[in-house]
Amino acid sequence: MELDIAIVLIIIALGIFLFVTEWISVDSTSILLMALLMVTGILTAEEGLSGFSNPATGTVAAMFVLSAGLFSTGALNPIADLLTRAGKKSYLLGLLSVMLISGCLSAFINDTAVVALFIPVVMSMAKSTNINPSKLLMPLSFGALFGGCCTLIGTSTNILVSSIATKMGEPELTMFEFAPFGLIVLLVGTIYMVLTRSKLIPDRKIKYNLEEKYGMGAYLTDIILLPDSQSIGVKLQDAQLVKDMDLDVISIFRDGNRLSPHPSRVLLEGDILNVRCNVEVLRKLRIKQGIKLKPEKKFQVAEPKNTQLLEAVITPSSNFEGRTLKDIDLRSKYQANVLAIRHRDEFLHEGLGSVKLLAGDVLLITIRKDNLENLRKTPNLLVVFDHEGVEFNTGKILYAVAILAGVVIAAATGIVPIMTSAIIGCLVMVFTGCLKPQEAYKSINWKVIFLLAGVLSLGTALEKTGAADLLAEFLINTIGSYGPHALLATFFILTLILTNFMSNNATAALIAPIAIITAHSIGISAKPLIMGVTYAASLSLMTPVGYQTNAMIYGPGNYRFSDYFKVGAPLNLIFVILGILLIPLIFPF
Repeated sequence: MELDIAIVLIIIALGIFLFVTEWISVDSTSILLMALLMVTGILTAEEGLSGFSNPATGTVAAMFVLSAGLFSTGALNPIADLLTRAGKKSYLLGLLSVMLISGCLSAFINDTAVVALFIPVVMSMAKSTNINPSKLLMPLSFGALFGGCCTLIGTSTNILVSSIATKMGEPELTMFEFAPFGLIVLLVGTIYMVLTRSKLIPDRKIKYNLEEKYGMGAYLTDIILLPDSQSIGVKLQDAQLVKDMDLDVISIFRDGNRLSPHPSRVLLEGDILNVRCNVEVLRKLRIKQGIKLKPEKKFQVAEPKNTQLLEAVITPSSNFEGRTLKDIDLRSKYQANVLAIRHRDEFLHEGLGSVKLLAGDVLLITIRKDNLENLRKTPNLLVVFDHEGVEFNTGKILYAVAILAGVVIAAATGIVPIMTSAIIGCLVMVFTGCLKPQEAYKSINWKVIFLLAGVLSLGTALEKTGAADLLAEFLINTIGSYGPHALLATFFILTLILTNFMSNNATAALIAPIAIITAHSIGISAKPLIMGVTYAASLSLMTPVGYQTNAMIYGPGNYRFSDYFKVGAPLNLIFVILGILLIPLIFPF
């Protein structure tokens, strides 16, 4: 058994390393750890795969569908309009509205979806009121995080910990059991953001002219193919001009007509190519390549009549994350051209095809307007500014709102378990036409589902081998003598630190079993430790990588990594103090 414990601890150490570094995606890490536990014999195949049948996994999947049904009907559009009006009256009112609206919605709807909906709204509001988006987007993300602390369905972590607790003999957490301290988090967090709005929240200016913002002046130009060009009579994909350098053809003008840059299109003498490349390098190659640069003019990437220039964010758990532009091939799928990438704190213009994309990266894209709707529909990208023209199934708004309310009421009153009510709600969403079956399937974030299924196996392995008992005994011997409040502080702080650098679900899955066994060993109620871990796992404020919504606003807000620590660290300290003092009063030892 001691060997089994050692193996489990080594696998967990590997998991923490991979979760923090994200060398591979978090869902792949989760499944890898599950596989290692089965291969080493720590878990049977049935135990390892049990996470897929766990109520938490099914409930989280169902909540994705319910959120999608609500959004597809446009039920939240009036709230977005209200937010815009509030922001136009004053910055303070706008900030309060952003935080409270995102917080209240995130208590019942997937917080990632809430932030995705409101990023374009906040950006438009900031532009119309001359407020820099950085002053509003961080409050938007933080408000969503705070709201998720208020109910069982506020975040997948709450559902996950409830499932772990039930499996270990603890009562199932109820719908509004989170509310007393969760509402304190939302209230205190909102007051903090209001009081520090001038001193701590970054006031980072952005340029609304996207060509200027991304510094495209030295990378965009028109070139004319001369009679001696080696590229004449050759398919675009085989043209020497394209092969010799990192050159991206945006469009081709021929005889006054604009042609799409299809790889199989044959180039002709006199063709004018709109290209993205290093213009200085192009000047050096023009003699060899038989090309001529058009007379210098103010280059316009997009023609107002039929082309759109826009920004799109790589969403958390996107299928594009960890892949390159060559891999995802936006040109073939959406007839879209990527001109530049905001990759963490730098703007990239060259070698774009080989850049590994991360959640929060922002792509500068040019696309024909008739293809824009297809781009909007992909869950892998969030179009930042342009959200006009999106079609909503408005005739089903009342159905969607009633269905979600029914799910919450049924679970809160104990008529049926949360998983049962959520699944029934999904079926009714489809039967009433709020969602089509294929839309329901697409709405589920399968990366999160696989992440949950995998990390649940870690908790099982900790408990089965006695590794959790060993770690609990260590904590009791070193900290237990200072009393249960010291243990609560330890679990709260440890969870808070880990969740800022790795998945909150993975953090909760590792810490919750140890907290429960620790409480059982010293004869106190496990509830305060369980709640401490759950709240702390949802308060990732100090980094842009700790939580999905923080990554989503990173690019659009023009934030720096240090901005999150500057704003989040003092607030996290306040929550630590409040947690240690108030959680035992709400949930006695």
